[in-house]
Amino acid sequence: MAGTNLLTLLDDITALLDDIATVSKIATKKTAGVLGDDLALNAQQVTGVSADRELPVVWAVAKGSFLNKAILVPAALMISVWLPWLITPLLILGGLFLCFEGAEKVFARFLPHHDDIADGDETPDLVEYEKQKIKGAIRTDFILSAEIIVITLGTVAGQTLLNQSLVLCVIAIVMTIGVYGLVAAIVKLDDAGLYLVNQSKVSGSTVKEFIGKGLLAAAPRLMQFLAFAGTVAMFLVGGGILSHGIELLHHTQLNMIGYAQSILGNIGEVLAPLIFDGLLGVVAGLVIVLFDLLCRRVANIK
Repeated sequence: MAGTNLLTLLDDITALLDDIATVSKIATKKTAGVLGDDLALNAQQVTGVSADRELPVVWAVAKGSFLNKAILVPAALMISVWLPWLITPLLILGGLFLCFEGAEKVFARFLPHHDDIADGDETPDLVEYEKQKIKGAIRTDFILSAEIIVITLGTVAGQTLLNQSLVLCVIAIVMTIGVYGLVAAIVKLDDAGLYLVNQSKVSGSTVKEFIGKGLLAAAPRLMQFLAFAGTVAMFLVGGGILSHGIELLHHTQLNMIGYAQSILGNIGEVLAPLIFDGLLGVVAGLVIVLFDLLCRRVANIK
């Protein structure tokens, strides 16, 4: 009897794990787009950090990301059970914040704040700069992680609470390790290139020299691209959250997609939502930044 009960238990566990694996694959596919934005944004966040501090910064942000998900997973489960209507408004607030961050980066590039400009020959506080980088990256990760968790939650809506919890945990762990593992690899490309160049001098290998010089040449360009892509991703993700969360905007986007598809076919179907989300993110971000600047001006006058 005990043996039969044990076999039944193992069979149930196997079936449960199979269900979790299947649903996790579906959830991973649905969150792949956000994962790409997450990668670009987080790789961008470590730009400007000294080479010897890149990995410690990535590790600090990764720990913050794990903490974010440790908060978000149980919070999402509780909200989905007791306050399901609250998920969309919270996501919209997060989307607006991403649009604001993206617009602020654009403003800072062309219209730097007075506190962004060094006073005289004063040496910048690199420790404080690093702390601000980490805080900013963890804050942005929180919003993107929330979207990933909500998308996953929608995928497992028909599952039991246990299955939902396990799938959310699997997605949270896999996504975090995957994203920050790739970020660590990207930021150390130049070190890998330098290592191969030095090895080629010892071994005389032209292949190592070619690959090493290629990595050294590609690394700064890749980081510049990721800095640009990270800002664009803020507008796309933020605008995407708004267009899916606000019914009027979602309806307008669907009409735009249908019109673009009738003219350009499948290409229009792909490009239309990207253009719509991007423009929506830019407009929302600029409005919030201008409102923020206005509030600061009024506060200074008073």
